Amino acid sequence: MNESSPAEKPQVSPSSAEEAFAVAAKIQPALNKLMVIFQRTTEGSSLTTSQVSIMNQLKERGPSRVSQIAQAELIRMPTASNALYQLERRGLVKRMRDENDRRGVLVALTPEGDQELEKVSSQRAHALAEILRWLDKDGLQTAEEVGDLINQLAEIYRPNWD
Repeated sequence: MNESSPAEKPQVSPSSAEEAFAVAAKIQPALNKLMVIFQRTTEGSSLTTSQVSIMNQLKERGPSRVSQIAQAELIRMPTASNALYQLERRGLVKRMRDENDRRGVLVALTPEGDQELEKVSSQRAHALAEILRWLDKDGLQTAEEVGDLINQLAEIYRPNWD
């Protein structure tokens, strides 16, 4: 799998590539700023954004093979293995035999990993809440709608785990 290859295109694309690019160019700097804020507000945690994303996948999907994690994160197997090795060294994930296929190995969050993920997620939610509180009620409603759209897009471009 190529790390830089785009995810599959949706079946139906109601917007032109030019329209999509114009919107992307407008919102991309703001998304970058939010990512920087998120990274700087995770006090006491040295987790990278990629590690948090992997841990979120494990929390949502449960124990998974390295290949599933790599596919879901749109990264190569060696990259996923390295990230998981770093998380395992910190006691945040553990490897175990797949009971359905004893040849396979699954990776799961440890209780410590779950705790760290909750802490980081809470810190990021509080940081975002501090930003959002500057909006009036209409702006907050719009932000909620934008959040729904972003979640929808993230699911459209999330590879199938099955």
